[in-house]
Amino acid sequence: MRNNIQFEDILSDGGVEENLREVPIPRSSFFSLILISCIIIFIAFAQLLNLNIYKGSLYSERALDNVSDAKVKVAPRGIIEDRLGKPIAENAPSFNIFLYPRLLSKDITVRDAELRELGTIIKINYEEILQKLAERDWSLSDRILLTNDISQEELVALSARDDLGIKIEEGFKRSTSPAFSQIVGYTGLVGKDDLDVNKKLSLDDQIGRSGLESYYDLFIRGENGKDVTFKSASGEIKGEMVEKESKAGKNIHTYIDKEFQDYFYNRIADQLKSMGREVGLGIAIDPRNGEILALVNVPGFDVNKIGSAMIDSRRPLFNRAISGVYSPGSTIKPLVAIAALTEKVIDPKKQILSIGYIELPNPYNPDKPSRFLDWKAQGWVDVYSALARSCDVYFYEVGGGFKDQKGLGIYKLKEWWDIFGLANKTGIDLPGEKVGFLPDPEWKQKKTGQPWRIGDTYNVSIGQGDFMITPIELINYIASVANGGVIYKPRIVESISDSKGKEILRTYPSINTDITEKIKDAIPDVQQGMRDVVSKPYGTASLLGNLPFEAAGKTGTAQIENNAKTNAFFVGYAPYKDPKIAVLVLIENSLEGGSNTIPVAKDVMLWYYNNRLKDGTKN
Repeated sequence: MRNNIQFEDILSDGGVEENLREVPIPRSSFFSLILISCIIIFIAFAQLLNLNIYKGSLYSERALDNVSDAKVKVAPRGIIEDRLGKPIAENAPSFNIFLYPRLLSKDITVRDAELRELGTIIKINYEEILQKLAERDWSLSDRILLTNDISQEELVALSARDDLGIKIEEGFKRSTSPAFSQIVGYTGLVGKDDLDVNKKLSLDDQIGRSGLESYYDLFIRGENGKDVTFKSASGEIKGEMVEKESKAGKNIHTYIDKEFQDYFYNRIADQLKSMGREVGLGIAIDPRNGEILALVNVPGFDVNKIGSAMIDSRRPLFNRAISGVYSPGSTIKPLVAIAALTEKVIDPKKQILSIGYIELPNPYNPDKPSRFLDWKAQGWVDVYSALARSCDVYFYEVGGGFKDQKGLGIYKLKEWWDIFGLANKTGIDLPGEKVGFLPDPEWKQKKTGQPWRIGDTYNVSIGQGDFMITPIELINYIASVANGGVIYKPRIVESISDSKGKEILRTYPSINTDITEKIKDAIPDVQQGMRDVVSKPYGTASLLGNLPFEAAGKTGTAQIENNAKTNAFFVGYAPYKDPKIAVLVLIENSLEGGSNTIPVAKDVMLWYYNNRLKDGTKN
């Protein structure tokens, strides 16, 4: 036996021991090791990059907070003004109450008692405070804003306490009236989703959540500043510094007329109260350029008490003027008349007889023909008196055809709805605009399995059935009838300027579609028919006939909820020969149809004439 190992045996890679031969390590093992190492290095590098660059400022501020007291200097949001420079939304001083959980007692029982007492002082339920704490992402901030709306008595009570884990900071809250709440909108605290979109925000920032506050938030929102007080480990103050100066937000100048908006809002509110109804809206637009003069939703809401508005059954946060969809009723008849005259379906002077209904044979039950009612027997009517009287039979026939009278048909109707912009959003500068619904045979077949029938065409020809549009779409199409065929993009904001008055943005008239040439032969007849609605004794809006100026209009009623309720409309414009304002009034669940909207429309148009048009100095 050899007990000594020779040097050459050690170097040998071909030796055999117990019948096992040594083999080289596979190259794939080296590749796997290198790949795993690269992945680990990449993850470490990415995390390092995330902590030092993307979240570097956040953790720097958190580290600074450990040796300092940092007080945010809230930047005031920009002022929103009307067309004459009067503020419709501005800033009112307020106090922000921040809760720092680390300053509360460590004892659970004592801590709960502190939170309950705090809630009692600032009138917030204990459960609501717990919910706020549970929903907070504490990796982003060590404090939470409980409220920015406290009374002087609450402020005094809180200032005398140093055991509730709170700090009080000066701030601002928005000041506006309910009449402007849907235009202005409201603000809210930044959430985690907002931070994912904009890294420059902080959880203590207020951002726009609706209305102009949201649409123009990047302009209106200022930049918060910060004051820092340095302290030692024992809490001794060592110095102070301004880490960042606050910058006020930009000011918004609108086309809204504040006095007119207030009057319009109050007039609708009074009408609703007298009728025992709750919901109405109004829009006024300049048909010469698309400027929105007033946009009214009743009821309005307190922009600083959104919680109350959220549980209101009347849904005041819902901007019905741009987001509500309604059957337009007879207000669609001017459009149908323009389409029928332009397509040569009927001559403006051709008369159609209304005996109060028309009947179609019923192939399934010959003894029971399908009957389509007019709201009363109208006699012989041409396009002028059909519009003035709001004759349904006339529009049944020119829309869907009857006997020897040719009709437009559903596809041609839908083409004309599109021509007048009803298939698309108007582009108004407010968030949340919806678009109406334009039915057709393919949709009905898919939804119900039933074919489209001529009765369906009759219904949509008078603005009923499944045909739906928004109020802003409706008044925009009426404004184009008033001006002869130019469909403007509605605009609320005129310009934006900084705190020193330097203009940084201005809007100008923008045309969505110009159909002037296409409808030039038909538009005079339809305008005359809308004038007859007001001026003729048989016109459905003859109450407006004694105004000190000439006006044109169209009433409308739409049956909803299986004919259990009626929405009432009025749309019109003035002066007739040189329109400067187009108006829409809508009352939900009206008592007597269009007649409920006409008194409001009359007063609103008269106010605008007397205060803005009569002397020509404020228009």
